[in-house]
Amino acid sequence: MKNYELLTIFKPSLDSEELDKAIDKISSDIKSFKGEVSSVDKMGRKKLAYDVQSYRDGYFATLIVSLPAEAIVEFKRNLKLNDNILRFMFMEVAKKAGANV
Repeated sequence: MKNYELLTIFKPSLDSEELDKAIDKISSDIKSFKGEVSSVDKMGRKKLAYDVQSYRDGYFATLIVSLPAEAIVEFKRNLKLNDNILRFMFMEVAKKAGANV
């Protein structure tokens, strides 16, 4: 399994409980695809550079996850279908140069 970083922007209309539930839902989806969540970083509400779905700001959260390669396409599809997510960016975490792992 490879490590990935998932940056998500949630709708600003969510309160803190709904935001926690949305992040827990993503975490449970990852576990259902036989993956694991290494860390969750809630960065808070930030202003967007441009309007996204007529929102000027959103809640940012970053998750470091491990997923099997065959589950990535279905996982991304689930993220697109989630109404609380305005945008997401899913990228592979590169190994640091010179790291002896």
